[in-house]
Amino acid sequence: MTTALIGFAALILMCFFGFRVGFATLFVGLVGFAFERGWSAAFAMTGSQIMDDAMNYNLSVIPLFVLMGVFIYRADISKDLYQAAYSGLGGFRGGLALSTVVACAGFSAVCGSSLATAATMTKVAMPPMRKYGYQDSLASGTIAAGGTLGIMIPPSVPLVIYGIVAEQDIGKLFIAGVLPGILLVALFMGAVAVTVRHNPEAGPAGDPLPAEDVRRALRSVWPVLGLFVVVLGGIYGSIFTPTEASGIGAFGAAVIALSRGHLWKLTEWKDALVEAVKTTSTLFIVIFGALVFAQFINLSGMPYDLLDLIDELKLSPTGLVIAVAIIAVLMGMVFESIGILLLLVPVFLPSLYDAGVDMIWFGIIVVLVTELGLITPPIGMNVFVVKSVMPDIELGAIFKGVVPFIAADVLALILVFLVPGIAVWLPALMR
Repeated sequence: MTTALIGFAALILMCFFGFRVGFATLFVGLVGFAFERGWSAAFAMTGSQIMDDAMNYNLSVIPLFVLMGVFIYRADISKDLYQAAYSGLGGFRGGLALSTVVACAGFSAVCGSSLATAATMTKVAMPPMRKYGYQDSLASGTIAAGGTLGIMIPPSVPLVIYGIVAEQDIGKLFIAGVLPGILLVALFMGAVAVTVRHNPEAGPAGDPLPAEDVRRALRSVWPVLGLFVVVLGGIYGSIFTPTEASGIGAFGAAVIALSRGHLWKLTEWKDALVEAVKTTSTLFIVIFGALVFAQFINLSGMPYDLLDLIDELKLSPTGLVIAVAIIAVLMGMVFESIGILLLLVPVFLPSLYDAGVDMIWFGIIVVLVTELGLITPPIGMNVFVVKSVMPDIELGAIFKGVVPFIAADVLALILVFLVPGIAVWLPALMR
């Protein structure tokens, strides 16, 4: 285990010095494997691991869902989603923040990217909230937290990666994320309501939209909601696989973009495809690096040493899951969500299987925990995304604004922990 701990320490050090997680894990995994078995074996393992993973059919779901998200982003649907939510909620105190939560949920449901959701909704929601005198902390905190819904509400790239690493059914994981996603939306809206109740000036009510704007916004969001229902409904009804659903989703997103007057020029297609390739490449570098690192960790014997340690400590399955969740929270202060999943899950996988933990339920737990890492200091990727789009907002104000949403995330985590049916009931009904 000592060699593995040294490897983790080296990895964290490299990340602090600015190395990309994917390259850092690849380098440490290669060197660590070479230390155990020699350079020849290390290079052979790295080459074969990357080749095998690159040819993994299940991973094709990632670029297709990324492409779907890019097309939806290019369709410029975010403003209509916001106005549709605002038409029903804008008149309440804190209504613009409530609308932002709902719009973030809708956009992330078809986009699948937390960072893209946060960046897009900052541009859409911040101007009207400032217009009505919302405090920057509530406005920016709502957007940063709302963006995290993208890793829970399917289609979710982190759930895909967890499914591949833990060898779980991706379709069941997608369906398992539906109720926790709805729960998070409700709790985030509750966090807004509590905030404005204690401080009414933080989020005054907005003016009603003209009837024509309401009708136009509602008409424009139906195709997106329909696409979401088709993708998830097809998976739930076993009509098609998650990989086939991702292709259908990408095609449907392109049709929506075309119907809204976008993607009619070759340059637009080029920009969209290049963006999808860049995003996919970044994800795959992280995946390849982490899986090479996992090979080194397995060779070091750390997972089996953990089995012995857990046996000595007499940890129950519940205690084991709590311990993993705490480690994930600590890792969230350094790594982003995908890095946490790829580094943490393989290490504890033998222990979790041995303890008889439901891996679908655990997948939702670990994704909820990594979601916290997107808005907690010192990294808080979504916080920095909002800051980059609105540089005049103080970083401290954004972190102050996300505090109620962190509490909501923790409450959701406790509820899913105490009532596993929230995560496993719908998957159990799948044919």
